[in-house]
Amino acid sequence: MSRETLIDLLYLFSATTFLLALKGLGSPKRARAGNAVAALGMLVAVVATFFKYVDGHALHHVGLIVLAMFIGVIVAVPTARFVQMTAMPQLVAIFNGVGGGAAALVSITEFVHVRATHPATYVILEVLLGVLIGTVSFAGSAVAFAKLQELMTGRPITYPAQQVINALLGAGAVALIVATLVTSSSVTLWALLALAAVLGVAFVLPIGGADVPVLISLLNAFTGLAVAASGFTLGSNLLIVAGTLVGASGILLTRLMSKAMGRSLGNVLFSAFGSVVTASAGGGVEGRAVRSGSPEDAAVLLSYAARVVVVPGYGLAVAQAQHVLRELAEVLGEKGVEVVYAIHPVAGRMPGHMNVLLAEANVPYEDLIEMDEANSELQTADVALVVGANDTVNPAATNDPHSPIYGMPIIHADLAENVIFLKRSMRPGFAGIDNELLYNPKTTLVFGDAKDTLTKVVAAVKAG
Repeated sequence: MSRETLIDLLYLFSATTFLLALKGLGSPKRARAGNAVAALGMLVAVVATFFKYVDGHALHHVGLIVLAMFIGVIVAVPTARFVQMTAMPQLVAIFNGVGGGAAALVSITEFVHVRATHPATYVILEVLLGVLIGTVSFAGSAVAFAKLQELMTGRPITYPAQQVINALLGAGAVALIVATLVTSSSVTLWALLALAAVLGVAFVLPIGGADVPVLISLLNAFTGLAVAASGFTLGSNLLIVAGTLVGASGILLTRLMSKAMGRSLGNVLFSAFGSVVTASAGGGVEGRAVRSGSPEDAAVLLSYAARVVVVPGYGLAVAQAQHVLRELAEVLGEKGVEVVYAIHPVAGRMPGHMNVLLAEANVPYEDLIEMDEANSELQTADVALVVGANDTVNPAATNDPHSPIYGMPIIHADLAENVIFLKRSMRPGFAGIDNELLYNPKTTLVFGDAKDTLTKVVAAVKAG
């Protein structure tokens, strides 16, 4: 067997592991194994590449490549190991942006390398698409990171004729691609790079609030497409497969999340949803009363329940309360109380945020139920315990045709016999609208930090 045949077989093995990894990532129970399979496949592909000949020559600049990989490991491993769960969405955003930027750099390097050989037009087009999509992904992900890290406002940023300007930027990018195809000029390539960066920023600025998880998923798809374009440029079937898988899965996830929000993708991207906060300055709607209680009151309700449905949200991650929540579920389980966790598809700040958060706390996978099943369970639940969620349990999505979230599928916590709502204050959720569930007569609000409150609830349940 020749060296090239062996390397091609190793690449085929890697591509197969990527497919198996995607299958594993489709379930929280198999996600960790799926991630390990993908890592193994990528390791095999990287090692095989060091022994690959390019145009009859061995790999060049091996020392620089190894140095770059070493620097990457030094930066990535501690970052991934010690990142807080509250910072996971921005970590995903910045890692995704790095991938898009790398694909753009590969395309630029290849353009410089091949333009003197007068390649076919489609080869230059592949390079230019890699530059455009990769740079848009990099710049857009950087803005998404800044929003999530609160380096800038998380609300949509709009200005007059914004969509018209974005359309002109897109048309300008297409014009520069055509000009570069005709002239093979590096000047138009650099102009395309700059314009793509501006387009990426302008594209992301008006997206914010509850739409951020969809944005992250879409930018991930862009990075995958940029990697696939780089694969065509380099003649690498493995990069084409890997990039296409990322791009296709990202687009599919984006569509599914848009559907879970009851809105079209166009509405998510161009409506600037969440830009207006309708709650009063004092938090809550003036003249409307809420019923508040203590952690001990919550403990009594939970202790005497037969079935409890927990609805987690981003506030759970902010408070780092997932471990205490799992302890509460275990204590209730010892008392014969059935506890399950209702997961909304867009809860948190990135796709699957709640699944990752609860997995970190070793919550059993079989206790996690999706939205449709959760709504069936809530009809017979004694208590719905809402921890850090807000928009995903807002009945206005069903009851108020004038609400901006009307039509969004929600977890109907209001169907339970009692609702315990853990909340820091009466401020609205990330979508910027008031939550009608707070004023429901069956709702008891327990104000305070979720971790502190749950710790007190656990102690009260044990004492009872």
